[in-house]
Amino acid sequence: MTIPTIAYAPDRLDPRVMVARARQFESAIAARRSVREFSSEDVPDEVLRIAIASAASAPSGANLQPWTFVVVRDRQLKARIRTAAEEEERINYGGRMPQEWLDALAPLQTDWRKEFLEIAPALIVVFKQEWGLRDGHKIHHYYVNESVGIACGLLLAALQLAGVATLTHTPSPMGFLREILERPENEKPYVLIPIGYPSATCRVPDIRRKSLDDVAIWK
Repeated sequence: MTIPTIAYAPDRLDPRVMVARARQFESAIAARRSVREFSSEDVPDEVLRIAIASAASAPSGANLQPWTFVVVRDRQLKARIRTAAEEEERINYGGRMPQEWLDALAPLQTDWRKEFLEIAPALIVVFKQEWGLRDGHKIHHYYVNESVGIACGLLLAALQLAGVATLTHTPSPMGFLREILERPENEKPYVLIPIGYPSATCRVPDIRRKSLDDVAIWK
């Protein structure tokens, strides 16, 4: 079956407007930091809905859109997620992670304690769909990790532009998330994102990012 096409002719911007928009976006995104000290102050549902809609507009392999975004606000569910995450992280920090990884994390002063999973007003758990169903038939999904990774990047950017703090948390292994959130067998947890406002006493590591010359090459 051939998909019909539509005309695509976005407005051409003046180069000065292009640069100004690009600089505005760069400035907003460069200010983003991973937050582990959250306020319990609520975040509007509409902000989360719009951010997820932006994420779901990401390109994907064969346009199969292999993602599910689960928003968790229920306190009991958040408590269960925290308990399970801390159990895995306690094992990780206690010897499952290689010393090289522990040494890399040491300057950030992280440990197995994940109280932010209960304090943050919302969590978004992103699941990747390794396969799908259409008319009762199993459909193979292509470039799943790449597609979901792009969607997560858009999600983080949308939340940052809306003035919301985030953290990308990947307690490994993450199978407990599928069980707690009752997701089907074709979905696997990809990332757990606490969302909210920084606490009044929030502090983050004073890190530096690589310069443009370090990461970009023009030929």
